[in-house]
Amino acid sequence: MTAAPVAPTGVAAALRGAWRLARATLHGLHGLGVVLVLFPFFSRGQREARIRRWAARMFRMLGMRLEVRGTFRAGAKLLVSNHLSWLDIMAVHAACPEARFVSKAEVRDWPLVNRLVAAARTLYLERERARDALRVVHEMAQALADGDTVAVFPEGTTGTGHALLPFHANLLQAAISTRTPVQPLALRFAEADGRVCAAADFSGDITMWQSLWALARARGIVVSLVVLAAHDTAQADRRALAARLREVISEALAALDAPAARDDAPDAPDAPDARTPAPGGAV
Repeated sequence: MTAAPVAPTGVAAALRGAWRLARATLHGLHGLGVVLVLFPFFSRGQREARIRRWAARMFRMLGMRLEVRGTFRAGAKLLVSNHLSWLDIMAVHAACPEARFVSKAEVRDWPLVNRLVAAARTLYLERERARDALRVVHEMAQALADGDTVAVFPEGTTGTGHALLPFHANLLQAAISTRTPVQPLALRFAEADGRVCAAADFSGDITMWQSLWALARARGIVVSLVVLAAHDTAQADRRALAARLREVISEALAALDAPAARDDAPDAPDAPDARTPAPGGAV
């Protein structure tokens, strides 16, 4: 039997979930329309501004609050983050819309979603082909050399939020080869009381629909994105760099778990028109 995330049940939760899903669906379709009709006429800056607003607003549609701490460095960089949910990319795009993510190649076959993903200049990796990683490293290196921001999830799959999985080091070679700084990010989905959010679990064989329905029914989810200090990559060993990045992200997540951090965090509103500190507005 397929596992499912833990989320509130009952009539009130179902109504709350249905309302949020309706809003999120309309917002998704609106974003798709903008991508198909307007993006061909937009400059890169205009596209990124739309991506930022659309991503931030999606969290509001689902009744979540997005909190971003820290500052992204200017210029080319490789962003390295832990991986928890299919919403992780949106969380980063709400704060750093120029980020080009490395995604599994199957996303290109997802109806409608593939157009949204392609609009963000995504790089695709065919994980079933062992040698495809080398091709992607070369594409990443070229993007970084061109001044782009590239983002990866070195765990390779989503975790539960309770502990980090091992970090794969292969894709870090793109930053080392181009001497581009690596900036780690710590992502966390939490309940209003600071505990790891069970409804955000997207590990194992949990489906996209199960995850979406659980998140829509949940109350007071706070999505924290902590932007950490960039690391120099000149003459770095990629395995040692991967280990160091995993360590600093783990430390940042532990700090979010600390009682003082939870005591200082305000409760997330659950009203249909809840606001988030991230920039918002319709696409």
